[in-house]
Amino acid sequence: MTRKQRFEGIIDYFSQHHPEAETELLYDNPYQLLVAVILSAQCTDKRVNLTTPAIFKHYPTTAALANAEEQTLFQLIKSISYPNNKTKHLLGMARMVEADFGGVIPMTVEELVKLPGVGRKTANVITSVIDQQPNMAVDTHVFRVSARIGLTLHAKNPLQAEEQLIRFIPPELIHKAHHWLILHGRYVCLARKPKCETCGISLWCKSYPKFKTA
Repeated sequence: MTRKQRFEGIIDYFSQHHPEAETELLYDNPYQLLVAVILSAQCTDKRVNLTTPAIFKHYPTTAALANAEEQTLFQLIKSISYPNNKTKHLLGMARMVEADFGGVIPMTVEELVKLPGVGRKTANVITSVIDQQPNMAVDTHVFRVSARIGLTLHAKNPLQAEEQLIRFIPPELIHKAHHWLILHGRYVCLARKPKCETCGISLWCKSYPKFKTA
């Protein structure tokens, strides 16, 4: 099987069985998604979704968040991983959005990565989810799954994985492919013990023969 055939088979499967794949983070607008994604670093979406309603109630806009007291915001997110850093990131993000972008969340990767707490992965998430731009966010699930099933080869870091994935995935599907791989890694292709017996893409998976006989 060629790498091109592997991509085609996996993309076709997900297109048929998960055509509406989307983020599990709850949000109503770009500001809320940006807050949620910043909080989601090394934290579960479930925990983030339990935390964000109080934040959005107290700080419904970047203007409100920019004027928040650090200790008050910390109390709202203290159940999240790394609350001290994320408190500073959220405040810094909101203040920069107000000062440099007129209160509007920017929608290019180049602008987003200037914001505190926003790296390339977060910027790719925002632009692909909100604007359906062909940007592939590579988190730990995407990095692991894409390597295991054979979509990426010898990628040493998320950027290398991203570059390989967007080379083979049609631009109009990249924003969906991000969610396909995340959700597959979260619920089927688990890190320690993948559920190969219920996997719909085992036919195209490079590692399936190894796990099947393990």
